[in-house]
Amino acid sequence: MALFPKSFVELLPAAAAAVATASGGASVDLQRIAPSSSSACHGQDDQASSDCPEFGMHLPFSSPLDRISRRPVAAPVDDSATDVDQLEIQEYPPAYASALSVKPDEETFDKQWLLRRCTQHLGMADSGNAHMSPEQLCIDVFSILRTAKNDDDIQNALVDLIGYSDFDFIAALLACRQVLVENVMLEALHRRDDLPGMARGGDGLPASQQRGPPSHGARVTVMSESEKQQLKAQRKERKKQSKMSKEEFDNTATASLLGFDGDHLRQARAEQLRAASNAPMASNKNPGAGADGPVYPNVFKSSNGGSTLSAFGTRFVLPPGTERVDEKDFEEITIPKRIAISTMEPFAQLAFNNYDSLNRVQSIVFPVAYETSENMLVCAPTGAGKTDIAMLTVLRTVSQHFVDGVLQHDKFKIVYVAPMKALAAEIVRKFSSRLAGLQVRWDVVTRKSVGDTELAQKVKLLIIDEVHLLHEGRGAVIESIVARTLRLVESSQSLIRVVGLSATLPNYVDVAMFLGVNPYVGLFFFDAGFRPVPLEQHFIGVKAKAGSTICQSKMNQICYDHVVDLVRGGHQVMVFVHARKETVRTAQTLREEALNTDEIGLFDCSEDPQFGIFLKEVQKSKNKELKELFASGFGIHHAGMLRSDRTLTERMFEKGLLKVLCCTATLAWGVNLPAYAVVIKGTQVYNADKGAFVDLSILDVLQIFGRAGRPQYEDRGVGYIITTHDKLNHYVSAMTQQHPIESTFSEKLVDNLNAEISLGTVTNLDEAVKWLSYTYLYVRMRKNPFQYGLDWKEVQDDPHLGKRRRDLLVSAGKVLHKTQMVVFDERTGYLTPKDLSRIASNYYISHSTIEIFNTMMRPQMTEADVLSMLSMSSEFENIKSRNEEMTELKGLLANECACAVKGGIETNYGKANILLQSYISRAYIDDFALVSDTAYVAQNSSRILRALFEIAMSRNWGPTATVILSLCKTVDRRMWSYEHPLGQFDLSAEILGKLEKSYDKINMESMRDMNASELGDLVRHHRMGDTIYRCVHQFPSLHLEATIAPITRTVLRVTLNVTADFMWSEKVHGKSEPWWIWVEGPENTEILYSEYLLIHRRNYQETQKLGFTIPIPRSTTTTDGLPPQIYIRATSDRWIGAENIIPVSFKHLILPELNRAPHTDLLDLQPLPISALENPVLEEICRKRFQYFNPVQTQIFHTLYRTQHNALIGAPTGSGKTVAAELAMWSAFRDFPKSKVVYIAPLKALVRERVQDWRARLTDAMGRKLVELTGDVTPDLETIQSADIIITTPEKWDGVSRSWQTRKYVTDVSLVIIDEIHLLGGDRGPILEVIVSRMKHISASTSKNIRVVGLSTALANASDLADWLGIGNVGLFNFRHSVRPVPLEIFIEGYPGKHYCPRMISMNKPTYAAIMTHSPAKPVIVFVSSRRQTRLTAQDLISFCANDDNPRRFLHMPEEEIEMLASNVRDQALKLALPFGIGLHHAGLVDSDRKLSEELFVNGKIQILIATSTLAWGVNFPAHLVVVKGTEFYDAKVKGYVDFPITDVLQMMGRAGRPQFDDSGVAVILVHDIKKNFYKKFLHEPFPVESSLHTCLEEHLNAEITSGSIKTKQDAMDYLSWTYLYRRVRMNPTFYGAEDTSDEACNQYLSSLIDTALDSLEEAECIEIVDDFEVLPTSYGKIASYYYLRYKTMGVLKRRLAPNFRMPVAGASGEQAAGDLPKLLRILSDVAEYDELPVRHNEDLLNRDLEMLVPFSAKIPKDSRSPFDAQDAGSVQYDSPHLKAFLLLQAHMSRLPQLPSIRVVQAMIDACVLQGFFATTLGLMTLLQCIKQARWSTDSTLLTLPHVASDMVPLFKRDGRPMAGLADFAGLEPREIDSILGNVQPLSATQRREISNVVLNLPFMAISYEIEGGKSKEGRWYVSPGTVYKVHLHVTRSRPYKAWRQIQKPNQVHAPRFPKPQSEGWWVMIGDERKNELWALKRARQRRTSNSPKPQRSDMRLTLSFETPVNLGEYDFDIVLASDGYLGLNQRQPLRICVVA
Repeated sequence: MALFPKSFVELLPAAAAAVATASGGASVDLQRIAPSSSSACHGQDDQASSDCPEFGMHLPFSSPLDRISRRPVAAPVDDSATDVDQLEIQEYPPAYASALSVKPDEETFDKQWLLRRCTQHLGMADSGNAHMSPEQLCIDVFSILRTAKNDDDIQNALVDLIGYSDFDFIAALLACRQVLVENVMLEALHRRDDLPGMARGGDGLPASQQRGPPSHGARVTVMSESEKQQLKAQRKERKKQSKMSKEEFDNTATASLLGFDGDHLRQARAEQLRAASNAPMASNKNPGAGADGPVYPNVFKSSNGGSTLSAFGTRFVLPPGTERVDEKDFEEITIPKRIAISTMEPFAQLAFNNYDSLNRVQSIVFPVAYETSENMLVCAPTGAGKTDIAMLTVLRTVSQHFVDGVLQHDKFKIVYVAPMKALAAEIVRKFSSRLAGLQVRWDVVTRKSVGDTELAQKVKLLIIDEVHLLHEGRGAVIESIVARTLRLVESSQSLIRVVGLSATLPNYVDVAMFLGVNPYVGLFFFDAGFRPVPLEQHFIGVKAKAGSTICQSKMNQICYDHVVDLVRGGHQVMVFVHARKETVRTAQTLREEALNTDEIGLFDCSEDPQFGIFLKEVQKSKNKELKELFASGFGIHHAGMLRSDRTLTERMFEKGLLKVLCCTATLAWGVNLPAYAVVIKGTQVYNADKGAFVDLSILDVLQIFGRAGRPQYEDRGVGYIITTHDKLNHYVSAMTQQHPIESTFSEKLVDNLNAEISLGTVTNLDEAVKWLSYTYLYVRMRKNPFQYGLDWKEVQDDPHLGKRRRDLLVSAGKVLHKTQMVVFDERTGYLTPKDLSRIASNYYISHSTIEIFNTMMRPQMTEADVLSMLSMSSEFENIKSRNEEMTELKGLLANECACAVKGGIETNYGKANILLQSYISRAYIDDFALVSDTAYVAQNSSRILRALFEIAMSRNWGPTATVILSLCKTVDRRMWSYEHPLGQFDLSAEILGKLEKSYDKINMESMRDMNASELGDLVRHHRMGDTIYRCVHQFPSLHLEATIAPITRTVLRVTLNVTADFMWSEKVHGKSEPWWIWVEGPENTEILYSEYLLIHRRNYQETQKLGFTIPIPRSTTTTDGLPPQIYIRATSDRWIGAENIIPVSFKHLILPELNRAPHTDLLDLQPLPISALENPVLEEICRKRFQYFNPVQTQIFHTLYRTQHNALIGAPTGSGKTVAAELAMWSAFRDFPKSKVVYIAPLKALVRERVQDWRARLTDAMGRKLVELTGDVTPDLETIQSADIIITTPEKWDGVSRSWQTRKYVTDVSLVIIDEIHLLGGDRGPILEVIVSRMKHISASTSKNIRVVGLSTALANASDLADWLGIGNVGLFNFRHSVRPVPLEIFIEGYPGKHYCPRMISMNKPTYAAIMTHSPAKPVIVFVSSRRQTRLTAQDLISFCANDDNPRRFLHMPEEEIEMLASNVRDQALKLALPFGIGLHHAGLVDSDRKLSEELFVNGKIQILIATSTLAWGVNFPAHLVVVKGTEFYDAKVKGYVDFPITDVLQMMGRAGRPQFDDSGVAVILVHDIKKNFYKKFLHEPFPVESSLHTCLEEHLNAEITSGSIKTKQDAMDYLSWTYLYRRVRMNPTFYGAEDTSDEACNQYLSSLIDTALDSLEEAECIEIVDDFEVLPTSYGKIASYYYLRYKTMGVLKRRLAPNFRMPVAGASGEQAAGDLPKLLRILSDVAEYDELPVRHNEDLLNRDLEMLVPFSAKIPKDSRSPFDAQDAGSVQYDSPHLKAFLLLQAHMSRLPQLPSIRVVQAMIDACVLQGFFATTLGLMTLLQCIKQARWSTDSTLLTLPHVASDMVPLFKRDGRPMAGLADFAGLEPREIDSILGNVQPLSATQRREISNVVLNLPFMAISYEIEGGKSKEGRWYVSPGTVYKVHLHVTRSRPYKAWRQIQKPNQVHAPRFPKPQSEGWWVMIGDERKNELWALKRARQRRTSNSPKPQRSDMRLTLSFETPVNLGEYDFDIVLASDGYLGLNQRQPLRICVVA
């Protein structure tokens, strides 16, 4: 034991003072711990003598752990010491000693130990206190240790000071606390003698400065002068010390105890003061830290925290941004001014229209908010202007999207997240008004589908208001939003700015870290001192039972007392209550109390000048209480009032017409309406979520108090909160002491994890762990682990909490797996979403609710069952029944519930059910808590019912889906399904009642048949007849027509025509009407197919055609197994009673015959060597690629090479069918050396590939000539005739072979190879069918064998195709899919989503996963539907690579090389993708870009190729993995997305597997989930091929009639007998519409088909039918056949071409300048050929933009002379392919994109010739010249020359005179040309030479003529009247000078913008231009007059006929020679005759 001497407690009484202060200064505590020997001192006055023992002598310290006792200390014993309480001495327990890492006897815990440990701590890199000195930290630590606080407080204070980085130090301090304090104080005792020469007294002053003993009487004191001076100094020091704060005094005492000298402290404090004075504000501190943390430049506090001392100077605060300049002679302080609005950009000033400058806070934030894109967190008090800060960030984002001064609205979106609907609506109102000048549209977004990622792609700014809500119920939502946004930023490498707005937060640094804010730039903290108006707060606690009548009465009285005092002072008051009815009740109570106390006059506002004006407005209101209260100066405001009444109330309060406004908290959030004072009356708020009363949240209190004080009127505000006494401390504490906000994310972890899984952003546990690191939960778990159930050891072992996060997620994953929402493989960690996951995520359904639905949902349910299940949802589990509600609930159950209620009124689910039905029934509810509950139930029910509907649809439960959809509409409309449908219109209750009575007898269909008068009679109200009639016909209804066609015996194709059968009203229907279409089985239990259909306003009158396939249902009740019928149901998604059902009968359904050819088995044959060819040349060709034929080729070798049998080879892609074609070709050349071989491929890309391949390998070696014949390449006749191999497209060969009688090269054909012949069933199938039929016909007509070889995939009905091709027992090979040389694995995955684009986005992550799973290092092709999708898919794949920290994983070449190659790429998307190893391939790329992608991919330099579907056909680039990302494409014809043909998908899959590299291939097909089963069937089974000739028979019949093959209807029938259609009609009659399989039925069908086609041709004037049997071609039919045009085109030309075409006039303006050119362009663009012009999705917007760049608008004004172009503004459809053609034609001539269309123009010329239109024909010739030259006819023809611009034209002069045009150049000698060009200075020498070459090649024409039988005399020909004469014309093209020989292509037109080379051609016309009569026209081509390849002269001789006039006299007619390629070179020659008798 040891004794403490008395002198110990006398040492430093400052310690006692400090402890007394720390313990609250309670005297009872001081007396309790004082020693008994000091009792003599009690009762003395303040001037206690120094002999009295001081407090602190026996400090009763408690150890952090109760079992720890004090350590012995060796100290000298003072014999004179007074006895004191003895202390028990014990050693430390060994366990604790080890915790301190020292042995008990090895280290002394004293000042030196503490200073050493402080120095060690400050040396740590992450200490956070590096700016402190060890002595200062030592003082702060010891100050904490020696206080009398409890263990927890000590621990928390140490953690705040030292931080989490040094747990050992904290543990050691806690363990040795008492020993350390005792040792330090003993050391101080030993220093007593060394202290300055005076003992310390009780006041902590030297003894000499202590007051003397107490004087009980008069005293006389004698002092010397020196003593007086000393006493004066002592008083001065005491005065100085009295100013010290408690904290400063405490620290000074601690420093003295530790022995630190005053000079050192003084110096440290001076440094602190200097640092503080230079800081922008008083304190920049880490929140909650007891010591200084990092100094953040934008944290502004008005007072310091922690241990900062200011004892040695006066603190002052300067505004932020203040600058100090300390010069030698002076110091200058510059205080910044506020930001003036005028300094902002003009567009930004619009948003601050009524502002002069920003306020102080906004000016501080301005540089970061407006001038950077940094993430931000702004913490500031309410009223500081945070909304305007948000506006600054909005304007920053807007400014970044101006292009050439035009705001690109479609390029960005800004999301503002507000916690309450009222606040969201207020923000929308404010921002919409302020940004109106920028046309930025704001809208309230609520509960958008989580899968709708289109929004996320465009978001550039995310503003989160009231971000301090993180610790409340909605905090998990904010965390989810921010985490998803930050991950999107990281994955997509796109900038999304995140801005958080908040009230003042204690741990703002944590929130900033969560938001991704750089705390040194974007973190702004402003404390309460920045409130614009200081707030005086009053907290009143009523001493009565909460909720009692007494309590309510007292609150009312207290409220009135304060309100009347405030009003008496001339102030306005807002009284906030917490229920709508309570606003009225409170206002009335206050008014009554004012009446009772005769103080009502204080509230009277009738003297106000505006009182009368507002009184009139109030009288118009229907709100009775509003009228009554207004007269007394009271007002009410709540969300239940009409918007107009609320607005009126706000205006009256703002104008001062209301003294007191009683309102709910909605006003505080939604409307910025401040008052001098606010009173919160009561703090009990009903929470519908919890079904109980809860405390008013601090957030609401802060928001309400924020409305107190009006900056423009008062200098302060007053806030009162009246609560119950038991809640008083809660609100005082919450409002005065802020606690760190914590995360609530863990409570919603399961549901938020499910949302990420359903989105595809989390696919496995690793990604989930990473996702969780973006949440606020993760931030706070690391900062405050105890709060979240972690101990220090877990944090030390795993600082990043990886294991903890994984454990949380595994637990959540198991829950989701159990509820069948997610497939969770715990072993691999994969998380795969199911339909329930997606639905729950989309509709915010909790997993617990899904679990309930899984248990209760059944295939058939009634309305009562669904409502019962709905009410069991966990969302309603807090809806409690209270005793006071029982009576009203019983009434509602009895009177308002249409369905039975399970559970009664006592259960929560029974109550929820009752309230929902009462809501639907529009019942009146009295109790305000029930009103809130009802609103809560209704809002949630609508959402949950929609989720239930989708669940039912996903399970194909028809009856349940029907019931639930009906209930969805019932809740939305608040109307039961049995009520009259017209109740959804605004009809009176009386009319509806009458309609209800008649509804049983007269339904809606019957009412549709009634007129207005009859409907008026029905309701006995004639004046309402018209209104009801309008409502009846506006009620939505659809007309459905369905046809069925079996594809196989198990699959049915359904074609459904849907037509809107109602009158559209935008007021009633909006922009669109949504419908559900589904097909139900025969029992109405199963949904076979479903589709969501939108009927749009713009095309609702058009019939929409839906095509889909369904499995054929089976029935056990019929003999053939087919059900009698199925049902197609169309149900409106919005309108009750809008439903149409049609039965589809199977009575006449005939399934296809089972005449399937068995598959050809692959024989086990010895591979055939190439020597079997027995031809050295051919062997050498093959040897370069292989030595042996593969098994398929070996088996078909003999048939193809050794025989001339027709053959059909059905084999999968990659099995070597190209070699099969070569074998057949070699056989043909062997047996028929002089014959020709035609190879027909369905696509130009395939033709191009085959041409390149065979030219490279075959033609030279074989000595054969090859020619390509496509729309792009049309060689001359000589080239075709000399060719041996013709590779062509079906259309081109069809056009060529139509005139086979006159084309020998067609009859010379001995072999036709048709590649991909299975495309017979596609769009081009009819052409293939006609070609084969024609070749068979030619063979029969010429008696020459023409062999047909078809190449195909495996077919289901190969035998039918073989029969048609004339293949007998030999020649049919139909191999299975399995015979692929490389086996193929197929994976089909379905993805949900109504909308295409979001669905495509959701497939990107699975695409990446498929690559990483199946082909991480091998080549991959990803097929997409459009060019845009190639770009978007590449961007996402790059992002996913970046997320895996390996962005260039797909690049297999040095980065420097790929960067060099990419620098030359023209396409920006490809340029971006190539450096990451990803190539793009689509038709929009230029050739160089496309070839670069191909070469890099083929050579393995890049691993991924993203391509459109054309690549599958066009180029054979096999890959190990093929991903088909989506099987739909946008079809402009149907204005929607349609499926790829199954053959296209098979072709894409065929690219998987590389025979020379792989032993297997993989195909992953990503499809819309509803089509998954269809693809499962047909991707694994052969697909039947049907004919489609019947869909376009007219064109082909016209061609045969024109050629003379068909002359009668019987010939037409015979012609059809050659077709594939003829055979398939007999095999599958229902598919084509035939009655049955009998000959009679088939012949009747075909006869009807022929009659219909011939009638259409006759109507278009293409044929003439004689005696209903004979058919004759007309000139129009011949034109259509010759130019390969559709018959409908000829109808358009015949109908719309007019005779008088006005040529455009150069230099004119207005209509005269254009002439009739717009009309001709319109005719040209409206022809049927442009029906197929692709219009891609959203291209209508591009067309609108293009229209602005071209001369002629799509909106052509009405013109009586041209009825075809009568287009008003409403009828222009910018997504029309014809409108696109109209614009592109102009764009081409304006030298923008190209769309040449000369074939149609030539046909238009021929049509005009037939009608004798001279002017129009000449105009069309000019149009053709314009198209070839890409120039307008009004342009100078000199612009045809290369490098010549418009400003150069005046420089072209000859002999000083301007040149008129191109014709002036023709025939000039080179010297003159050079002279002219020399005057054009802008041209370089090279450019002049190029122009000279073009000029030398210009045609120099001369015309002469003679009239056969006429006599020429004096330049006039004498002829007889009325006689036909022949005119012989001689046209000469000459080149007079030798320089022309340098021209490379002398007969080629210079047309650089035209895609194909054009040879010179001419028209010769004879007619009378004045009378607009055209008599004759001929085309002329040059023929050589010598054998020179470059003749100097060429002649054209033509003969035309004309008839002379019958009247005698002289006539001057016209001969016109017109070029078909050059503008300005037409020549005219007069035809001068004299008619004589």
